[in-house]
Amino acid sequence: MYKKLFLTIGIICLFTACGKKQETIARPAFNSDSAYAYIEGQMAFGPRVPNSKAHNDCAVWLIQQLRAKGAKVELQRGEMPDYRGNMQQIYNIIAHFSTPEIASRPRILLGAHYDTRPWCDEEDDYADRYYNVPGANDGASGVGVLLEVARQLGDLIADSTLRTPVDIVLFDCEDMGTPRFYTGIEREDTWCLGSQLWATNYAKNLSASKASGLSAEGGLSSVSEAVYSFGIVLDMVGAPDASFPRELYSTQYARNYQQKIWKDAEQLGYGALFSQQQSYPITDDHYYVNYIAGIPCVDIIHYDIRNATGFASWWHTRNDDMSNISLSTLQAVGEVVMSQL
Repeated sequence: MYKKLFLTIGIICLFTACGKKQETIARPAFNSDSAYAYIEGQMAFGPRVPNSKAHNDCAVWLIQQLRAKGAKVELQRGEMPDYRGNMQQIYNIIAHFSTPEIASRPRILLGAHYDTRPWCDEEDDYADRYYNVPGANDGASGVGVLLEVARQLGDLIADSTLRTPVDIVLFDCEDMGTPRFYTGIEREDTWCLGSQLWATNYAKNLSASKASGLSAEGGLSSVSEAVYSFGIVLDMVGAPDASFPRELYSTQYARNYQQKIWKDAEQLGYGALFSQQQSYPITDDHYYVNYIAGIPCVDIIHYDIRNATGFASWWHTRNDDMSNISLSTLQAVGEVVMSQL
């Protein structure tokens, strides 16, 4: 009797599965070798510590790369107080990808930070904590992926197949937060200075536009004139053993977009990387895009709850180099991002 019962159940399950249409999405164009080369290009400047020559030279190179791909690029300048209260110069790079036919549509925001941390404050040896972080994964990986996305966007514009306007924002001074060895009074909001500046200016100018009765849609003369449907921030997206759980602030502010991104990742075959596990809230650029600018924004960030810090052993150390960059991880993240455009 039990054998007959199991056989009946098996037949039912078989026919149910056969009758259920498998959901799939088209695999987007993305070249991880190209993304890898863009990471190497940033690393060639050395650590991109804000206000250093390497940082400034890299910023010029990034602007040139984006313009070469057909973007209209603007440099947003400003100041924000650092962990000691000193004013820190900020240089955000904003690239607009659009055509006249779609300029009035709500835009998609893609972001990553291009600066590197001035201190290796996770080093065990105290003497090593004053070295600059090389920043292959923590900084360059997200930018590398977005430069390859920009190359793909340029091709879509050339083919007149770009459906949605996209802004790529490379945030400055994300990694200037209070160092572990600092013993003074700790200020609030010392991380993500570039996105705080960007989000504050965006909210202020958008509010002024609404108050004056002017439409903000489709504007490209200033970042404040764009209207965004949602955003994605990339941070530490190149590690060979990467893990991208659902970050809590993203769930709180942009649940529907997060669910779609993770579902698309699974359909592309990257469900092992984009896990269904819920992570702790992480203070990253997306938080201020959500909280200040009011744009639903999802963070794709490496996080492993099995580690004490949640990040890799080489995070904020001298070992954050090209050995921590995987072509397969870059490919996965790039395809997932492209599937949203």
